[in-house]
Amino acid sequence: MQTQEKDEALIIGRNPVLEALKAEEPLDTIYMNGTGGSLGRICTMAKSRGIVVKNVTEQKLSQMANGAAHQGVIATGACASYVTLEDLLDISRKKGTAPFLIVCDEIEDPHNLGAIIRTAETAGADGVIIPKRRSASLNATVHKTSAGAASWLPVARVANLAAALDTLKEAGVWIYGTDASGDAYDKVDLTGPVALVIGSEGFGMGRLVREKCDFLLRLPMCGRITSLNASVAAGIFMYETLRQRAAKA
Repeated sequence: MQTQEKDEALIIGRNPVLEALKAEEPLDTIYMNGTGGSLGRICTMAKSRGIVVKNVTEQKLSQMANGAAHQGVIATGACASYVTLEDLLDISRKKGTAPFLIVCDEIEDPHNLGAIIRTAETAGADGVIIPKRRSASLNATVHKTSAGAASWLPVARVANLAAALDTLKEAGVWIYGTDASGDAYDKVDLTGPVALVIGSEGFGMGRLVREKCDFLLRLPMCGRITSLNASVAAGIFMYETLRQRAAKA
């Protein structure tokens, strides 16, 4: 894939670092305290790739992690590389399947973005699209929350989300927005080329993005609370897409 840019940051925790090594992410240095369990595997893998491994104190790791649970290991380097929209469309072309993309409209909470990436990877999505402005980036929190999925699932970061949706439409992808005024999510055909738009935590989809949608989907709300966490809602929509595709196959 042709990369656009990289977010230089820390990858914190055993599983995120291990997945970054498996995915051959460009890591510079790994800081460790201890050698037991998966730490030994991390050390072996890192040395086999020529990555510098430094044994440091628990205090040093805590300072680097700035309060995050480091589990005895932190890697420095690029958390992940961004790709282009064309790269994402190439994935489905090479697989011979209809595109399945997730569009995050100003998801600013890195925990939500990480959870969305994790679910998207497990649901078989081809990739995630985020805007450059007013969005969490692929930082250490996103990487850790994704449980390492950010090392495997391609993410494109675009300057203009509405323009990116136009590009997808030109490529034959249907845009499905998520909104309370839409049709029931399980009554709409999601087996074709799909881009699911997940709105921001507080305000949902922006006006321009909403106007680009070909369809609007909604989830049933039977209680007094009328909305779901963005990553939870995204997970339901993604797995309904997976369910329909599996049933059709």
